[in-house]
Amino acid sequence: MATQSVEALINGGQATAAPPLGPALGPLGVNIGQIIAEINRKTSSFKGMQVPVKIEVDTVSKAFTIGVGTPPASALIKSEAGIEKGSGNPLQDKVADLRIENIIKIAKMKEDDLMGRTLKEKVKEIIGTCNSMGVMVEGVSGKEAIQLVNQGKFDQEIREQKTELSAEELKEMEEEKKRLAEEIERRREEYVAKAKDIIAQNQGKERGIIKSKLVEAKIPAKIIEELLPAEAAGGAAGAEGKKEAAGAPKKEEAAKPKKEEGKGK
Repeated sequence: MATQSVEALINGGQATAAPPLGPALGPLGVNIGQIIAEINRKTSSFKGMQVPVKIEVDTVSKAFTIGVGTPPASALIKSEAGIEKGSGNPLQDKVADLRIENIIKIAKMKEDDLMGRTLKEKVKEIIGTCNSMGVMVEGVSGKEAIQLVNQGKFDQEIREQKTELSAEELKEMEEEKKRLAEEIERRREEYVAKAKDIIAQNQGKERGIIKSKLVEAKIPAKIIEELLPAEAAGGAAGAEGKKEAAGAPKKEEAAKPKKEEGKGK
């Protein structure tokens, strides 16, 4: 049986005949609409996430099979946490707080893709990803949560493979997410005010000097770039270049040999 494969990354539950699927499936002579409908049925639980799919087509009978992978762990974490993106400064800014049940759920969904041999080891892998995204677990950083797992704090939940949360627990998670967002915004306002003060105190100095003072004050890089755009430095450099150019002799003049005195009279 001769088969051809088509692999693509699609939005869960929202596949269409547009690229990349349509153009790839068209030459195979299959019912594209039927395949799209089946893909959307199989990926409906992953709405809002990128999902890898693989379509195997029998080139003779036109029969097909659809394999659906799971989204990246980071996408599943964002879905469980109800956030659009991870933290830009994960060491300091925390954007959400997941429960161990959320982590177990993600570890089970990704179990075929994770390196750990046991569910406990897989749970620690997912917590490691949370740590890099600025997502807390059970009220502590990912690094601390892994230590708690090692100490056996969540052994019962992992053993029972608990993945469900009560309405009250879901409500608490949502409230904590809002509190963290407000805290990030408050801290950002403090940084911006401090940075503006430093810039005002060093007005007229070179950008590099001002930037070094902002870095010394531990102002986040993103805020530094917002308040002290690189274009300003480029403009200053350009102005210096123009000054130098104005004082330099023209090429023709520089290249033209001077007359020796006493000759050519």
